[in-house]
Amino acid sequence: MSITVLLVDDHPVVRSGLRTVLDDGDSLRVVGEAATGEEAITLAAHLEPDVVLCDLRLGAGIDGIQTTAALRALEHPPAVLILTTFDRDAEILGAIEAGAAGYLLKEVAPDAIADGIRRAAAGDVVLGPELATRVLRGMRNPLPRLTTREIDVLRQLATGASNKEIARALFVTEATVKSHIAHILTKLGVDSRSRAVHVAQETGLI
Repeated sequence: MSITVLLVDDHPVVRSGLRTVLDDGDSLRVVGEAATGEEAITLAAHLEPDVVLCDLRLGAGIDGIQTTAALRALEHPPAVLILTTFDRDAEILGAIEAGAAGYLLKEVAPDAIADGIRRAAAGDVVLGPELATRVLRGMRNPLPRLTTREIDVLRQLATGASNKEIARALFVTEATVKSHIAHILTKLGVDSRSRAVHVAQETGLI
């Protein structure tokens, strides 16, 4: 019996290419395509695919991690395999925590993607050796949990904005901005704004 697959990627050319290399008419069968997370959830509920092959960044709307969580909450949840170009620790861990069966980078060979789909359908965890090591390390040393507002402030810091500019952009007082920055530095274990931005970018917090 064929393993049914739903492709989720916001680039039509990527979806077309994946369909070409994956749909062999025998062991793997692509039953649908979605350009957004919202569309993927609707289609998955209707088509009930065995595996959803999902990108991490899906343009406007919910991202691959949020999509994964919603797909896994369906009455007939598919296995979700992330296929992306992004390999930041926070994103890998976020996907696994959301219920993804695995995480592959788009640089892998088509055969590796097909094999990953088969393994995900069988209930296996699909991670390359390096990614598996990073997931284990991340679980042992979890990333600090920043609030949504602290992430907003970090993103502003990354642009080089001053406290006054951040306050204006976020519609808060400068004192509030200073308080957020102090909390961010403490949580990230750094002593400067530039180090905070560097750590946040390296770990995928922003």
